[in-house]
Amino acid sequence: MDFQPKRISTFTLGCKVNQYDTEAVVELFKAEGYEEVAFDEKADVYIVNTCTVTHLSDRKCRQMLRKTKKLNPNSVLIAMGCYAQAAGEQIKIDVPEVDLIVGTNKRNEIIQLVENYKMNQEEYNFVGNIMDVEEFEELHISNMGEHTRAYLKIQEGCNNYCTYCIIPYVRGKIRSRKIENVIQEAKRLIEAGFKEIILTGIHVASYGKDLGNTSLIEAISAIHDLEGLERIRLSSIEPVVVTQEFLEAIAKLPKLCHHFHLSLQSGSDTVLKRMNRKYTTEEYRQSVEELRRIWPDVAITTDIIVGFPGETKEEFEETAQFAREIGFAQVHLFPYSVREGTVAAKMKEQLDSQAKDERLKALKVITDASQHAFMEQFVETNMEVLFEKSEAGKAHGYTSNYIKVEVVTSDNLVNTLKTVHVECKVGEALEGKCID
Repeated sequence: MDFQPKRISTFTLGCKVNQYDTEAVVELFKAEGYEEVAFDEKADVYIVNTCTVTHLSDRKCRQMLRKTKKLNPNSVLIAMGCYAQAAGEQIKIDVPEVDLIVGTNKRNEIIQLVENYKMNQEEYNFVGNIMDVEEFEELHISNMGEHTRAYLKIQEGCNNYCTYCIIPYVRGKIRSRKIENVIQEAKRLIEAGFKEIILTGIHVASYGKDLGNTSLIEAISAIHDLEGLERIRLSSIEPVVVTQEFLEAIAKLPKLCHHFHLSLQSGSDTVLKRMNRKYTTEEYRQSVEELRRIWPDVAITTDIIVGFPGETKEEFEETAQFAREIGFAQVHLFPYSVREGTVAAKMKEQLDSQAKDERLKALKVITDASQHAFMEQFVETNMEVLFEKSEAGKAHGYTSNYIKVEVVTSDNLVNTLKTVHVECKVGEALEGKCID
């Protein structure tokens, strides 16, 4: 009889950090002889990496867990990640199909947990008190499937405790990865052929604060001159990071992408205060102006929550006007979602769904217009593009300032950097021709 390798399959909900964690866990299984298969195929072990940022995320997680077990009733089904950390025992009640529950820690022990479960099938919940975790959990990746950009996780946890956010309670306190381990993983990714690395974490801006001898700028600088690396991109940071020291440092780092996802959440100072955000709109505006002074083509993207408890029409209009003034390259819009266990969940004057939806639609008109205006300014210019996909006579990729660019070509341009002369904007992409 031919030997059949054990099979692992995963499904990831939520953020880029979750995607990193999933990839790292898959590598652990592969090192033990498992074969990764598509999610709709029959596997011996299924992992659903869960998210709990909104109540809709929770529902999607439960639905996916139920659906997954049907693929192979004899498999080991693992609920991993933030919703698993938050819901623990409740998952086993709501979704009895789940065999193992692993939260946002002990993922580097997951192979042993699976083997132990197969032998005794007794203990299933390995979610502990995440607030007791003091050290960054080392997970490693050396590849990321078919992607041409690789995520490198440098930080875990958050100490900010914004009043609407459940994440600090399910990810714990800030823990930073040692700089030597960041460099080692960057080298592995470059050796695997990646030209762009995205530094990611739950609260990247806090990198190094727990270590006391390093900072986010030092992490960027540490990998900047590695041979073969063309671009470094940052995941979400806050405007308070944009200090004079930070600005002087990034001006000397040509590989750092001209794209900053500066978290906003509201354009009203009174709402920001109720959210327990650590900046004002004026400080945010100054950060944007300074970044644009260094790099006029810089893309400023952000997140905005509408319908926060007590948000008046006047406060919403302040947010709308602020969005007009800043002229974001792209905005992720969210209606406020109640998260039990947070301060905001207990606030009075919770807005109804209709009010949130109306404000969401009104703000989307503004942010769509600013995205269009941002992209239009690059028509009839030359832009460097890192191509990610080639198929059906077309190729597309992204610029340093994170604009999607498409070209008509029969060449396979995947993972190559080309200069493109932009001819027009079509939908949410620019189109042009390679000129080199």
